[in-house]
Amino acid sequence: MKHTVEIGTRVEMFVDDWLIEEMKGAKLKLNPPVKRETVLVLDRPWEDGAGCFFSVIPEPDRIRLYYRGACLRDTDDDTQVTCYAESEDGIRFERPSLGLYEHEGSKDNNIILVGTDAHNFSPFLDESPDAPPQLRFKAVAGVGPKAQSIYLNQGFLNGYYSSDGIHWHKWDEPILHNGAFDSLNVAFWDTNAKEYRCYSRYFEDKTRAVQVASSTDFVHWGEHRPNRYAEGVPLEQFYTNATVQCPGAEHMYLSFPMRIVPERKKNRKSLYPGVSDAVMMSSRDGLHWDRPFMEAWVRPGTDPNNWIDRNQMVARGIVETAPDEFSLYISEHYRCSDSRLRRLTVRKHGFASVNAGYDGGEFVTRPVVFAGNRLFLNYSTSAVGSVKVEVQDASGDPIDGFTIDDMDDMYGDSISEAVKWNGGHGLEELKGEPVRFRFVLKDADLFAIRTGN
Repeated sequence: MKHTVEIGTRVEMFVDDWLIEEMKGAKLKLNPPVKRETVLVLDRPWEDGAGCFFSVIPEPDRIRLYYRGACLRDTDDDTQVTCYAESEDGIRFERPSLGLYEHEGSKDNNIILVGTDAHNFSPFLDESPDAPPQLRFKAVAGVGPKAQSIYLNQGFLNGYYSSDGIHWHKWDEPILHNGAFDSLNVAFWDTNAKEYRCYSRYFEDKTRAVQVASSTDFVHWGEHRPNRYAEGVPLEQFYTNATVQCPGAEHMYLSFPMRIVPERKKNRKSLYPGVSDAVMMSSRDGLHWDRPFMEAWVRPGTDPNNWIDRNQMVARGIVETAPDEFSLYISEHYRCSDSRLRRLTVRKHGFASVNAGYDGGEFVTRPVVFAGNRLFLNYSTSAVGSVKVEVQDASGDPIDGFTIDDMDDMYGDSISEAVKWNGGHGLEELKGEPVRFRFVLKDADLFAIRTGN
């Protein structure tokens, strides 16, 4: 039996079974995103088919996009550039003319960095309350000694800082060592742990894997710790990780690795072997990762150019593009003349769900202590489907006035609809006491729950 937990008023997504004690006739279901429009095609003279490693930073007045524009030769500093674009809505991105670096005799371009560190420049907006204005943006970038085999994990990462996200300055010495960093390594201020974290790539027995390090000042870092998975979960080849704290549910860490199968080759036009897709996984501490969904979150699809190696890289960052919608972004057509970035949409907090079919199903939560006066559901049903909720005491006995028979069927589609017992009764009298919730579903999905006022 699982112990009692406090959930306060936070959003609890059903991306794992942490909240679930018992389930009958229902199952956890992964919800793939919807592929939307292409938001950027890398067709400028300073861009090429090796453009990739996209990072998205949402701000109140704009959405910033950073990406590797070109990489003709990994060992040639002059051919590697980091580029910058902006959007007001997350759909239409524009390249501003920044005038910082010259390309073919002109500074009319959106290049913000040239050199080896442009290979995998990965910026973020520092949310630490102690970050001074001149260090508002930070980044990690770098590969390491060019002559060393990446399998030896002898690379290093440099640190960068900026006040405006455009003009960048480099720390004198590398800030992180011991990894195979020629990938998109992700750093951010962890609002839960109150420290910086960097998720980077390393090799474990020649398998690409993810490790995490922590720091209180972004300059001095502790030892890397490998991501940990449940017993029996295979170690797959994760080329990137795209790790974030989920907006609106920041106690949850989500990761969207690009999973590569290097020994396969599907597109005969491809110069290199390998096929790839994207997966989704979650964590509650940023170290131990749940993988109830081993299947792909994004498949290559019918487009043959997405079956070329190193496609389906999910950009780091999640943008709320509508009240009920998250947008993420994914790279396509790598090594092609029209290398591009596509938008993906996901129901807000709907990456996964508890699902029951027409015959119905149910589940009971572990004992929880909540802080709100009402229970809100993020759910969807068919026209004949329904969701019903019963409140039980910690021992599993129904509480009078809150049984299945005390409420009408809930049906429809909402990201936040209040449960009402006996025509409008809320949870005020049960607040602060350990209870269980029993959910009975018919042709329905329950994506997330929360309590509130």
